Amino acid sequence: MPVTTPLCLLDLDGTLMDSAPGITASAAQAYRALGLETPSDAVLRSFVGPPITGSFVAHGVPEARATEAVRAYREEFVTRMIADNAVFDGIFDVLHDLRGAGVLLAVATSKPVVYARPICDAFDLTDRVDAIFGAPLDETPSSKADVVAAALAEFPDAGPVLMVGDREHDVLGARACGVETVGVTWGYAAQGELEAAGAVELVDDVRDLAAVVMRRLGTR
Repeated sequence: MPVTTPLCLLDLDGTLMDSAPGITASAAQAYRALGLETPSDAVLRSFVGPPITGSFVAHGVPEARATEAVRAYREEFVTRMIADNAVFDGIFDVLHDLRGAGVLLAVATSKPVVYARPICDAFDLTDRVDAIFGAPLDETPSSKADVVAAALAEFPDAGPVLMVGDREHDVLGARACGVETVGVTWGYAAQGELEAAGAVELVDDVRDLAAVVMRRLGTR
């Protein structure tokens, strides 16, 4: 693989897919299962993207019960991860254009890879990218930086590399690995979140994403 082969790492939830309905409903069910007060809709929406364990601990679940919360969440999520999910309009065109420009494409998600793969299969994403990377299913702590590092290890000769994501943890995890991030605003970030985290550019319309990525990677 020539060193001039550019690589684009793509977040899944909030970047390629509108997955909020299934994630928020599953998180709410986990609180009910633990007998804890369910957070507001706005707080539940913030669960979309970051590692789920940290979100529970940050929003009222005692650390000692975090594993219990994650298990309750996953019991519900497996029933919703396909039914309550959709690819954002225009994403297939973005992937087609980037591949046509010679860009390697890899999904890099904080979601456990055992969920990410069937989701990508179900929504016709798998054959449109070159690899799928995600977190382990067990309780081993995993960050977005770990996922990005795994992707870079799989494509050691690729470059330049760019991350595309919708939340601050995408930006910070990629930066920890020396990779810049283009932020997309159709996802689930709070106002100003991506800018504060250090995204190098924001994209407001899916139709503009391919052109921005190609410009950043120097393929056009």
